[in-house]
Amino acid sequence: MTFEPEQLGQSKTDLAEKLRELRKAAGLTGDRLAKRCNMSQSQISKFETGKKTPKLIDVERILRALNAPPELITEIAALARIANTEWQDKRSSWRRGLEKRQAELAALEAEATALRYFLPAMVTGLLATPEYVRASLSNAPGDKSKTVARKLERQAVLYDTSKSFTFLLTEQAVRWAIVPPPAMAVQIDRLASLSHLPNVRVGVIPLGVQISRGPMNTFTIYDDRLATVENFTGRMVFQDSRDVAEHLAVFAAFERHALFGPMARQRLSEWAELYRA
Repeated sequence: MTFEPEQLGQSKTDLAEKLRELRKAAGLTGDRLAKRCNMSQSQISKFETGKKTPKLIDVERILRALNAPPELITEIAALARIANTEWQDKRSSWRRGLEKRQAELAALEAEATALRYFLPAMVTGLLATPEYVRASLSNAPGDKSKTVARKLERQAVLYDTSKSFTFLLTEQAVRWAIVPPPAMAVQIDRLASLSHLPNVRVGVIPLGVQISRGPMNTFTIYDDRLATVENFTGRMVFQDSRDVAEHLAVFAAFERHALFGPMARQRLSEWAELYRA
């Protein structure tokens, strides 16, 4: 599936129109289609007016109820996956204000109970020291003081024992030096310290561990309902269950190769000592 970022917004409208056209072509009312799909009529109406974006599984149920041909099912299913994907451009985030992005992240963290972070390149803000946070924002425009404060405030969520956190970091992520050596040692010590929290698991994957799949992107999974993937220019937000399931599977594969608990803290201590030396 390939698309341009601007397609993501239009795809929701296109999907709603396609579903409405297919129902009418089949000679069905919204109520009759809803009964065939075991859905409510209001749900069908929201899908067809674009007020609510259907998940891929909902679209497949509707298409089966309409006896759509296989080639049409493939086409509409691809459109549904795009409609359940959001592109968040980094420059747009900068224009809105970086502190607003922090509020959005805090809302996601508040809603989720099981959070998983795969970090192949850098330490995430939830685990970062103030100096590391400030350094990580050095390329962002404008006054960053509010953003730094919001990032540090968000760290309080780690102490909410109704939630579970799993952080997987490659050795490169832990040791990538964006602050001077003494500050890097303090940052690595913080990772070890947070790993003692009862609801926080910090796993490290040392260099040399043989893994057939490459660590291509930073990604975060919120429960089993949403995954975000970051790159240099922005982030993708996946809400389709199959995309989320794929990220859960990749996370589990990396997790099997990670060190946790005392073994992880031993490695972290060794890496911190290298910076102190």
